[in-house]
Amino acid sequence: MEEAIKVLGSALSHIKWRLKFPAKNRLQIDIVALLTEMRPVIMVDYGGKLPELQDHLCALVKFCQQESAIFENLRVMVIEDMIYLIHVRELAEYVKSSLNLEVELFFINLEEDPPKMVTQAEESTLVTELIRVQKLFSSFFPLNGNSSDLVSHQMLDSVANAESSINKPATSQSSEFVDLSCCMQDTEITVPTLNGWLLGYPVVYLFSKQHIEDAIYNLSTKYLRIFQITVSRYASPKKGSQPEELLRDQDKGTKYYKR
Repeated sequence: MEEAIKVLGSALSHIKWRLKFPAKNRLQIDIVALLTEMRPVIMVDYGGKLPELQDHLCALVKFCQQESAIFENLRVMVIEDMIYLIHVRELAEYVKSSLNLEVELFFINLEEDPPKMVTQAEESTLVTELIRVQKLFSSFFPLNGNSSDLVSHQMLDSVANAESSINKPATSQSSEFVDLSCCMQDTEITVPTLNGWLLGYPVVYLFSKQHIEDAIYNLSTKYLRIFQITVSRYASPKKGSQPEELLRDQDKGTKYYKR
């Protein structure tokens, strides 16, 4: 962990990415969470806007990978106008466990007022479409032992095939970056629904693109109970050290609504 923090500091200086302290601290926490395999995916909603944010993150990951092998599984991922940092091996494991129903998800239907828990998930067309997207992720992130190069090449080939199959021009890909916006083509599920699963939340907001306004209204008029998960970097907390947020409410923020 100390090596990772040192390399990260050098990378920020090298690429001249001047972050304010809250954003720099958040980035540090998120990358450590990925490297220690506590999270397979984090959404970067700080540090600037696209496309500059994408350029900074790609340069950061590339520099870190050149400096230390512990960063070899990190990638930058974009889905539409959302940007993420991912640990490719852990994401592959997470997708596999999701498809094998080892990850238990609870769905809340936001198209109804008041929102209701989905009790028969297997009968929901949106849940079926989410599973289809999970299967796409499974082809993008196959489990291939510890060979990150093999993962990268197969991932890029899968993206190219998916894009060509929907007659969409291939986007620019590199060893540290992949654009999976193709996952959202020809599906009624929304980015908030995808994020609910992708970011590891046990409760997923379920609504279609046809009912975005209904979902905004139905959620904004209800009280929400917010939960936090905090972690300490030290087995024996040092004097003055404070627990840090591992999962944040902002991770569920999207372009469709604010909480």
